[in-house]
Amino acid sequence: ICPDLPKIEFADVTAEMYPLQTRLYYECHPGYDRKGGAYPGIQCKSEPQGAVWKYREFQCFDKKNLLSMAPMMELELTQKPEREPRSPAPQKQEDLSEVKQKDFCGPPKTIPHASIRLPQQHYVGQVLHFRCQAGYDKRPPTFGSRTCMVVNDKIIWTPLDMRCTNDS
Repeated sequence: ICPDLPKIEFADVTAEMYPLQTRLYYECHPGYDRKGGAYPGIQCKSEPQGAVWKYREFQCFDKKNLLSMAPMMELELTQKPEREPRSPAPQKQEDLSEVKQKDFCGPPKTIPHASIRLPQQHYVGQVLHFRCQAGYDKRPPTFGSRTCMVVNDKIIWTPLDMRCTNDS
């Protein structure tokens, strides 16, 4: 298991893959609220075709503009679509970088004005992608990745050279 992930303010974070049974939750960005009764959770489940995310209807609306509660299209703004299921291959349980099997979900779909709250635990080999939220991307670089890896018998996150700010 990797050490706690340092927080990057005003950034959305996704992983390349998530193990079966992983539960993730959407959170609306500041100034937005979720539609009443909408459940923000999704879960990585096993299906005959491989691992897939199970979704419920969820959307965020602008608190100041109630007209924005009208149905919205789901956009793929900052995240890649879910990957096709992976074929089985030899694996080490503790190192996801060597696991290439159908028991992992790819990144979940993007919901407008929402971010995914990542799970608390990550595993060696897991790659996380960071992208500044809209309006907080004035200084490049505005995106980057971190990988959890073993270096000199110590588990670390690779550095991330980005900062998201709304300063001019």
